[in-house]
Amino acid sequence: MASTRIPTATVKSLAIPNEHGGWGFTLEPVILGLLVSPSLAGWGLGLMALASFFARHPTKLALSDLRRGHVYPRTRLAGFFALLYGGLAVLGLAVAWVYGDRTFLQPLLVALPFAALQILFDALGKGRTLLGELSGALAMGSVATAIILAGGGDARLAWGAWLVLAMRGLVAIRYARAQVRRAHGKPVSKISTFATAVLGVFVLFLGAVWSVSPWLGMWAVLALSVYVVYMLEQPPVTARHVGWSQMFFGWLVAIMTAVGIRMGW
Repeated sequence: MASTRIPTATVKSLAIPNEHGGWGFTLEPVILGLLVSPSLAGWGLGLMALASFFARHPTKLALSDLRRGHVYPRTRLAGFFALLYGGLAVLGLAVAWVYGDRTFLQPLLVALPFAALQILFDALGKGRTLLGELSGALAMGSVATAIILAGGGDARLAWGAWLVLAMRGLVAIRYARAQVRRAHGKPVSKISTFATAVLGVFVLFLGAVWSVSPWLGMWAVLALSVYVVYMLEQPPVTARHVGWSQMFFGWLVAIMTAVGIRMGW
């Protein structure tokens, strides 16, 4: 009889995500929100966000196997982890519901179509498309707004925090995709990538002028954009380099935006 024992490496790959970009897009809104408006409800939403991120890969794998009409041992294990992390996400949401200002539901409801779109792309095996990646980043950015609102923070600046994260995501994802294409010897439109960076900074400039988002958030995305322009004029770099550099800039954006909101900068 053949062994049905699942290799440890497979268990680890299902239990712990191995995506540098995904870790950044998940943790940045949580850190930003908690720095601006710390609360028990905010920690609950942080748990919800992290558990949702952990659930994504096993859910995607299980759905992919089922879509092809196959059920392997790994399919059942993936389903187990998806349910486990899904349960933790529900627990975090329940904590926020009990202890927080329930206006936190507004950004989560707005983000729901983006989250659904990402799940659909994952189920179809197209999660790495531009639309799929942007949808996921936009959905996760709503967590910062939800955490700030749950803690009783200023609604206008809470939504402004999401705007900063959305522009950071737009610039970072376009840059990362361009670098991956360059590394594989594929043509890249530098002009469109540069234009995306300019658009992100311009939107945040308007947000700062209208007192929707902080100036420091705009300066942080500007620093990212300058880096993007510089790196695209250099030889291609590895995906690992792109991942770590974008994680650094993501944390920079989150921390500077939080400081800007708290200090009125």
